[in-house]
Amino acid sequence: MASGAAAAAAELEALLGGQGWPVPPEGGGCEAGPPGRHPPEPARLRRNACFVVMALVFNEQEEVLMTQEAKAECRGRWYLPAGRMEPRETAAEALRREVAEETGLCCQPTALLAVEERGPAWIRIVFLARPTGGRLKTLQEADEESLQARWWNRETPALPLRARDILPLMELAVQYRARPSHPPSLPVELPCPFICQRLLLACLGPSGEALWLLLATPAATEEGAHPHLPLAASGLSREEQSQGLLVATQRLLQKCLPQAQAAVRILGLLGLQHLGREPGHSDGICFNLVAVIGGPGQPPLPQEECPPALQSQAFTWWKVEEEALRDRLLQRLRANAFLPLRS
Repeated sequence: MASGAAAAAAELEALLGGQGWPVPPEGGGCEAGPPGRHPPEPARLRRNACFVVMALVFNEQEEVLMTQEAKAECRGRWYLPAGRMEPRETAAEALRREVAEETGLCCQPTALLAVEERGPAWIRIVFLARPTGGRLKTLQEADEESLQARWWNRETPALPLRARDILPLMELAVQYRARPSHPPSLPVELPCPFICQRLLLACLGPSGEALWLLLATPAATEEGAHPHLPLAASGLSREEQSQGLLVATQRLLQKCLPQAQAAVRILGLLGLQHLGREPGHSDGICFNLVAVIGGPGQPPLPQEECPPALQSQAFTWWKVEEEALRDRLLQRLRANAFLPLRS
């Protein structure tokens, strides 16, 4: 396991550093997927997947950038700049395009703020961004993208909103700008053919110092394969599109930890990976998901059950012995310093 531990340590180090980690291109490294589908179905933007980007842009007066809708169903109402990603775009490119089209301003994304999902058919990636140029769109420049844009102090005048779902995001952005709850990061530009979650599942010992991570253990016949954090792919059928993304993670846990599945707490994301340069081959997203068994606020596992027994030889527990790496992860776990995932 020495070489396997080294490979797992390199993967963990990269994820904690916000660098991401490659996803096998053909889905062969996926430990759990939709029933009867192997490899998982590739994601195709505008066909079986929809990714929305949204921007929270603030000026020096702490006002937030708003756009007035031009679409018939919500014409005249106000909303944050947002829109669907197009094939061949990165998430950052889509954000800059949408903000420019809807408000007239140029912007630079600075951090991921949250990810919201209703299954693979609707995933919204929420960014903090700063203005870098341009000028606010006026009513004289109204088009099919928007009517106009303005800065809003979130109080007066009271704007008629398209939907109130943006108000908690504004509050989250204000809090994050004052005191970041997780390290700033942007989507890592690594290709992924399908929509999946890489699961970093940590088990904490009764003392809170011992730490194990769940690893997938490839068959000895898989040349060059090493133990790694397991991957779970989301199904893209009509039935699964109506389910949350975490159904895939639940399938994975049922496969290896059926008795202890209820003890697993989802904390959030270390980040996400997307490139999207080749439609049909890299339209997917990999969410680097963090979960924990035990830890603050949870009943400690008995010593003899830590870590809990696994039900499949395709998985193993890796005890993280390297002190600096272990302490780094423990610090994040104790602070719950992860990107929010809202399902």
